[in-house]
Order: sequence, then structure tokens, then C-alpha cells
Amino acid sequence: MRQSPMRTALTGAAAAMLLLVGAPVAGAVTDETAEPRIVTYDASQAEEFQSAIDDAAATWNEQVQNVQLEKATGGDADLTVLADDGWPRAMTESLGVGTVWMGRQAVNEGHHVPRIATHEIGHIFGLPDDRTGICEELMSGASAGTECQSDLPNDVEKSEVEQNFAEGAVIEPRLYTEAPVAG
Repeated sequence: MRQSPMRTALTGAAAAMLLLVGAPVAGAVTDETAEPRIVTYDASQAEEFQSAIDDAAATWNEQVQNVQLEKATGGDADLTVLADDGWPRAMTESLGVGTVWMGRQAVNEGHHVPRIATHEIGHIFGLPDDRTGICEELMSGASAGTECQSDLPNDVEKSEVEQNFAEGAVIEPRLYTEAPVAG
């Protein structure tokens, strides 16, 4: 169903207000009547991180409406999750499609596994790293330190994901790595 120009303008204005005030605005980015985009995931090769990925999927499903994660039941998945000994990272292919590596190096240094899992899925949903060091910003990643236990996206991050999937955002293939930036 095509939106009228007036509704489109109002929705855009509401989304802009959301970014300015940092609080949800009814109807700003979600359309309660629209079906969410389903992103399937396969964590069968995530070894000891499988339950963390399932929990991160549940976290995202509770936080956003325009996209929902479902465990793949055979065949190809949009998102593949692997485990290795490096730093966590994500390779995006397109919006909702890519690979996440749950790297043990960050875990061995004391970073919170649920935060890592939710953060890496955030990249697959089109969110970049921001490395602000602020714990309440999921996409600040490892820069928030090992004491940070927050695995929830904030209102701005949720709004960006909602908008990405509502508008069918185009994201370029990119590798995001959580390895500390040399400075």
C-alpha cells in the first residue's frame, strides 16, 4: 500500500524528532501493519557461543519490529555465526545478510559475551561502530570496557535499525572488527 505524500512527510518529521529527542515517536519508523523482514540465522558452528547468539536474537526481536531473527531450519541462512580465537567481527554482504565471528580473544580479555553477540548482529542490521566508550551505546563495542554489561541497543540504535528495514537500506559489503584501535 502506497503512503500519501502527507503521511510520508509526517513520518519523516516524526523520525527526525526521534533523533533530536532520543525518545520513541509513535509511527516514526515502524508500521504496525507491515510484516517484519525475517532474517534467518545459523549458529550451529558458533560452538560455545550458540546460546549467546540465541539470546541476542531474542533481545533484538524484543527491541525492534521491522526485522525479526529466526533460527534457520536447514538450508541457507541469511546470517552465519562462527567461533574462532580472534577478535569478534562481522562481515556484511547486504542488509540482514552476512557472517559474524564470535572471537574468543575479547572473551578471554573479559568482555561480556551477550554484549558481543548483540553488537555483532547490530552490524548485520546496518549499524556501524561508534567507539564512544559509552556503555549505554551498544555499538560502542569494546571501547566501553570489560565492566560494561549492557547488551541492549539504545533508542537511537533501535530507530536506525527500524528505519533501515522500513526503507530497505542498502549497505555495502564491509568487515567490522572489534580489535582495539592502535593509538
